[in-house]
Amino acid sequence: MIKIIVAGDFYPNDRIEKHIQNEQYGEVFGNVRPIIESADYAVVNFECPVVLNDAKPIEKTGPALKSGVNAVKSIQFAGFNMATLANNHFYDYGEKGVSDTLITCKEHGIDTLGGGENLAAAAKVSYKEIHGRKIAFINFCEHEFSIATDKRGGSNPLDPVKNHNQILEARNNADYVIVIVHGGHEYYQLPSIRMKETYRFFVDAGADVIINHHQHCFSGYEIYNGKPIFYGLGNFCFDNKKYRDNNWNEGYMVELNLQNGKISFDLHPYLQCNESPSVLPIIDGELLEKFTSKLEKLNRIIDDETILDHHHKEFLNENITFMKLAFEPYEGRLLTSLYYRGLLPSFLKKRKLKMLANIQCESHREKLIHTLKSMQ
Repeated sequence: MIKIIVAGDFYPNDRIEKHIQNEQYGEVFGNVRPIIESADYAVVNFECPVVLNDAKPIEKTGPALKSGVNAVKSIQFAGFNMATLANNHFYDYGEKGVSDTLITCKEHGIDTLGGGENLAAAAKVSYKEIHGRKIAFINFCEHEFSIATDKRGGSNPLDPVKNHNQILEARNNADYVIVIVHGGHEYYQLPSIRMKETYRFFVDAGADVIINHHQHCFSGYEIYNGKPIFYGLGNFCFDNKKYRDNNWNEGYMVELNLQNGKISFDLHPYLQCNESPSVLPIIDGELLEKFTSKLEKLNRIIDDETILDHHHKEFLNENITFMKLAFEPYEGRLLTSLYYRGLLPSFLKKRKLKMLANIQCESHREKLIHTLKSMQ
């Protein structure tokens, strides 16, 4: 039997950063290390580039994350063999971050997947022979500011047509095909119908398992045509002083057991960066019962598309005001606060049909994206 472990997002932030800088890796990963080291091969999402010297972040929305050499040393200490790089932060520091990350991982014996110095390199399928069997790993992410092109580095994008072809290639050359996706709605514990349809499509194309992360909270899973689809692992190790006793602090690693052409699995739930800056396995007791109950509830919702769609529409409705703000001229805390309170007029109403036409039509959207990129 071959044992593969896959974990979610790692970023050495806040309290974790201090331990990593001081090479106190055991303080962070000591309790979870035996589980990871029990695997034949272990994978974690490296949610930040390594930046060795001075570099400026790219222009983007959202925070620009970075780390140093010790971040790579820490995941090596924890027992990981591979870092997935298809995520929304890999290109935060441009070509410098891409190059430094790839070089540092290579120097410390960490394989990389889903990121490269150009699109062809980022899209490359990784094959590993373990116990006489060939395992194919594929990694891609939803489109933000990290996507590689033919001329620049970055991450392998979610593109169902191209991803389908990657999976077909892997299916023809490997005994098992493991697909790892970075995407979904942040802070939302369920997949959208789009995600469910897309991930099932990847199974139909030949994937043996689909594993998703990005949302900063764990989601449930389903078995589709005998293949498991995990819709969110949660943060693996990502400290944030704003979150304690929160969905942010819970997650699970997936243990895949490959034998006789089939895949079974076990889950390893944990608490991360809650009271202590560490990853602590949930083994038994009341915490395990609560985690299992939450997971089973999520699974029931995922299993019923009517209920799943209802929850997703509720989530979208809750975010309408926030999303409208992206199209309004208001910037800064004061103006946005006044807008949220309904004290400033909306400029969107007169333009909404034109904007909707440009966004929902595939051809118009191509022109819109090209135009916005040309303004950078």
